Amino acid sequence: MSSNWTVAPEPVGAPAAAALWRAYYTEVSDRWYLLHEGRRTDPVELEREITARTGTELTPPTGQLLIARYDGEPAGSAGVRLLDTDTAELTRVFVYEELRGRGGAPLLVRAAEDAARALGARHLVLDTRGDLVEARSLYARLGYTETEPHNDDQYAEHWFRKDLLN
Repeated sequence: MSSNWTVAPEPVGAPAAAALWRAYYTEVSDRWYLLHEGRRTDPVELEREITARTGTELTPPTGQLLIARYDGEPAGSAGVRLLDTDTAELTRVFVYEELRGRGGAPLLVRAAEDAARALGARHLVLDTRGDLVEARSLYARLGYTETEPHNDDQYAEHWFRKDLLN
């Protein structure tokens, strides 16, 4: 882990959070459309979805949004939200492309695990797509086990779980 990284909770409405959400959603949406339809996301659809998904589920007392900074500048995000009293969901794990490979993603996921524990969760679940191979590799390296589906998200193709034993 580099000393250049810091991770801290931040409100979902903060400018850094909004910029990271826009970058995250643009990348995952464009990757899906390029793979399946050979085009980028329609700008009108992109704006509609970014605006509609405010992230309020990532606010205390049942959620938390974490922002990673590299040399003091916003660089990545991760969120957790309680699904029930024992289970939290990991979501919005993202690091700007130019900062990938510098240790930020594992740091964010570990901070999200700590946040989930603080919310009372004993298990952390997540879903991802098949084309997000980097994400699947990260979760496997960090001890997540692929499981049966825990939701019916139309874009989810892989589901993971990790027990959060202290």
